[in-house]
Amino acid sequence: MGRLVPAVTRALDILELFLEGDGTLSAPDITRKLQLPRTTVHELVTTLAARSYLVAIPEQPGCYRLGVRSYQLGSRYAEQLDLAAEGQRVAREVAETCDETVHVAILEDLDVIYIAKVDSTHAVRMVSAAGRRLPAHCTSVGKMLLAALPAEDLDLRIEEGELAAMTHNSITDPDALRAALAAIRERGIATEHRESNPDVSCVAAPVRDSSGRVVAALSISVPMIRWSEEREAELAELAAKGAGDLSVSLGHRGGTR
Repeated sequence: MGRLVPAVTRALDILELFLEGDGTLSAPDITRKLQLPRTTVHELVTTLAARSYLVAIPEQPGCYRLGVRSYQLGSRYAEQLDLAAEGQRVAREVAETCDETVHVAILEDLDVIYIAKVDSTHAVRMVSAAGRRLPAHCTSVGKMLLAALPAEDLDLRIEEGELAAMTHNSITDPDALRAALAAIRERGIATEHRESNPDVSCVAAPVRDSSGRVVAALSISVPMIRWSEEREAELAELAAKGAGDLSVSLGHRGGTR
């Protein structure tokens, strides 16, 4: 690994400070936070502003915010992101940890579509495939995604769709589904117990993009022979971490909408 250039490191440290708080900082703020000499901060801020990475705020003399060049770089990064590819990468990491089947799915109408999947190595495991479509209300990923919808959007989809049963445990009553989704919103984790497959239970967590919007969900599916309350708690934590890692890769830095 080559030598790090101190001036470049300091410039990047300054830019990263603007990711916190309200995105507005003065030169004294930067000096205090980074414990750098005032002259060094002045030179770096002047250079970053000259290159449009920072911009002075007219109504707040001496204060700066991120400039258009920072936005252009972030936009180019976002354009290059591939949710399916990133989802496959994170799903593989999660599966290596728990050795269970991991999915990443998106919502379309009242269905979920699996865009990434990594199998368990166990002989007994859930059988599915990327690209498969299932009723959202019967899956943990689907319920997680439905729970993230605005109330008006959710009501419209339920009114226009059909809550068909896949097993005897499937939720088919709209009011019961709304109650289940309310509990999921409260907990931040969705579970599904033999609702899409009589031999499988699942747990799922939300994946957010840079704006905080839920764009996908990550689930871990386990045959009932390996399911227990203790295992559910472990996998819920792991699913949340995996979904969080995927969210970070999509530019999420906290906050929801």
